[in-house]
Amino acid sequence: MSDNPGTDQPDPLDSFDEIIEAETTRDPDLAVIEAGSRTLRTQGGPPQTDVPARPEDPEVDKALREVEAELATRWGETKLEPSVSRISALMDVLGEPQRSYPSIHITGTNGKTSTARMIEALLGAFELRTGRYTSPHVQSITERISLDGAPISAERFVETYQDIKPYIEMVDGQQEYRLSFFEVLTGMAYAAFADAPVDVAVVEVGMGGSWDATNVIDGDVAVVTPIDLDHTDRLGETPAAIAGEKSGIIKQDATVILAQQPVDAAQVLLKKAVEVDATVAREGLEFGVVARQVAVGGQLLTLRGLGGEYPEVYLPLHGAHQAHNAAVALAAVEAFFGVGAQRAEPLDIDTVRKAFAAVSSPGRLEVVRRSPTVVLDAAHNPAGAEATAEAVREAFDFTRLIGVVGASGDKNVRGVLEAFEPIFAEVVVTQNSSHRAMDADELAAIAVEVFGDERVQVEPRLPDALEAAITLAEEEGEFAGGGVLVTGSVITVGEARLLLGKG
Repeated sequence: MSDNPGTDQPDPLDSFDEIIEAETTRDPDLAVIEAGSRTLRTQGGPPQTDVPARPEDPEVDKALREVEAELATRWGETKLEPSVSRISALMDVLGEPQRSYPSIHITGTNGKTSTARMIEALLGAFELRTGRYTSPHVQSITERISLDGAPISAERFVETYQDIKPYIEMVDGQQEYRLSFFEVLTGMAYAAFADAPVDVAVVEVGMGGSWDATNVIDGDVAVVTPIDLDHTDRLGETPAAIAGEKSGIIKQDATVILAQQPVDAAQVLLKKAVEVDATVAREGLEFGVVARQVAVGGQLLTLRGLGGEYPEVYLPLHGAHQAHNAAVALAAVEAFFGVGAQRAEPLDIDTVRKAFAAVSSPGRLEVVRRSPTVVLDAAHNPAGAEATAEAVREAFDFTRLIGVVGASGDKNVRGVLEAFEPIFAEVVVTQNSSHRAMDADELAAIAVEVFGDERVQVEPRLPDALEAAITLAEEEGEFAGGGVLVTGSVITVGEARLLLGKG
């Protein structure tokens, strides 16, 4: 990849130490412009949410529930035996479906799903048939496997499961442990993509990289979104240790797209790229966000890609973090098409604009109600919460914001609450229906330490918590700036979404 013309940045072929130095000293914000509101009309039209409801046909709904029940008997996504032996065995008996199409593989701590959706939108706009595999789901398990930009139907989900079920049972009988919930879904996704067939798969890791079930693919492009501390009990307690695990998706001769990283994480990732002769493009050097303006319903961007500049790109998502996700997604798709390597010219700007204008990311600063405004965001670790808090400050004019927080017990809940404390007037703590949910009283005890007793209300049931928060927000009056932010967990956001009539 070539550096931006007219800069003094080191060439990617320079020594490893020089690359590390460049990664360490670059400007993290890349001259972000914070300006007033602006609307841009595009061909893309309003973003369409793609969170499916339960099937209307009772028989299909019954069949889907039976599959969900069978999957629920397997190890959940938080119980792991770090190995790809079982998924490799499944791929072997299925005839290696994951090798029948090229792929873009995405790891990182935050931003993976949004970045995957942007990559999918760009590839689709260039008339490629896409398969996307992401996790966890917001409301429906079928969201995890998408074809042509939309979740597969419940019928197809059931058919895919039934098609590979005999092979799943065969592998179960041969292995020390049965295939896990996530491993079975990964096998289903790869089989569905081969059956479609897709032109390219966009695959998000479940956790980590090296031993993640998705890592039986050899991604032509490996994407690493920002790394921070999460799942420290399984991945390591420092960004460098976590990066070591996530670097496992970087394969021989691949192209690696690196979002901005902590210095120690960047060192690990770049070293792995050198070891396997991968080509590296780094945010802040080969690509990035040149300018950003707040716009109605999102933001207006100028992005620097591997092949040049892309001005006036409207993105209907809020926050600087989404702008950076867009830059990473654009670079990944350019790399997939060979821009910066086999070809110098950029992608067609009108197609890029159309694709980004149509992007949606349910549960990521998603407005689901007005008067008062209710916003959903799936932030569940401190870095994600800090990005969300900053985006709320920038995109919304709340004079009084009430938080509804329901978190999982294995997360850094204090760090999440501390990130939101400056923007929440009050917080209603609750719990979702998951067995992993932190008890509301336990969460409240931490919240009182962060917010003080007078700013914390406890409502163990999520419907009651939503009602209480909306009531508190309405105290500002109908035409004032009261609002509600529901956050802390993807599960909490998904259940709130259903309660508020979405899906």
